[in-house]
Amino acid sequence: MTGEQRQLLTGNCSPTAMIYNPYSLLFSLIRKRTVPHAFLFTGIEGVGKRTAAMAFAMACNCRNPDPSSDISATADADDFRRTAVCGKCSSCKKIQSGNHPDISLTEPSGPFIRIAQIRELCHELSLKPYQADMRVAIIADAQSMNPEAGNALLKMLEEPPDRTVLILTAVQAGDVLPTLLSRCRHLRFNPIPLERIKTFLIEKKGVGTDDAELAARLAQGSFSRAIAMSRVSWINRRNWIVRELEFITSKPGEMCRFLALAEKLSKNKDRIPDDLEIMRTWLRDAVICKYDPEKIINMDIFDRILKASQRINTPSLLSKLKAVQSAQKNLRSNANSRLTLEVLFMRLAI
Repeated sequence: MTGEQRQLLTGNCSPTAMIYNPYSLLFSLIRKRTVPHAFLFTGIEGVGKRTAAMAFAMACNCRNPDPSSDISATADADDFRRTAVCGKCSSCKKIQSGNHPDISLTEPSGPFIRIAQIRELCHELSLKPYQADMRVAIIADAQSMNPEAGNALLKMLEEPPDRTVLILTAVQAGDVLPTLLSRCRHLRFNPIPLERIKTFLIEKKGVGTDDAELAARLAQGSFSRAIAMSRVSWINRRNWIVRELEFITSKPGEMCRFLALAEKLSKNKDRIPDDLEIMRTWLRDAVICKYDPEKIINMDIFDRILKASQRINTPSLLSKLKAVQSAQKNLRSNANSRLTLEVLFMRLAI
């Protein structure tokens, strides 16, 4: 199996991403007072990028940090918060409650982050911080900035204000404008371990052991996805989409059905990312089943995965998997959802 094929199965990880623990690195930068003016946090949805950004803002401005504290090379978000911040001072409390005047969050307005939002942010950052030792501006889903907004932000990155850190978040570095990427310190946040998600669902959400195991597997390292997947309705939707995939890949001539499915899925845009992830993991499992069946994700429908794996050859499965990942990238770039799905289903039927 080639390197490109392995990347299709494991997800797109930028080769420029930092390979060490991001929380350990953030802690070290704060203690050494070598914080760069801009970061790009990447990782799958629900892995904690925004939470990490807020915790970092707290750590930069905590009034009572413990100078003797240290953090392990395997630290997670909870370890970082316990070690880097007191959580009790006025600064920590204001950031936790979302009321600190120097900690801002910019999110998409509709499908895009618009130039007016970035201009307003740049104006705010041109002023001196009100209270913070280090002002932090978080731009969530930075890939949704249109070119005009990106160019407006670029000017700020080229001449960053004093005592200010910008944190951009995105799923993949490749989704962000290259001119912005080149001016940010890139940290990739790895998927959360299965056992940690499983324990969280059991202890915090009251999910049964078997259901928690299944949801943790399907979530592939995302807390938010695991919470959604622990619901029975989500499992039912997964089963329905798998049935449709089985039909598409076995009866490629039913074009009217494919177009009708694209129309149906496109009516609920909020669910499309999860629907595509279901398709991706099903195809991924069908490939993995040929080589290492114990590592498939959808273990509860193993027999159906095995049949698909035996029916479809590896090059065809990898081609279909690439088509799904292309659709995921296009939708993150705000492509037309119905058209994207129609093109995808035609490619899956080949």
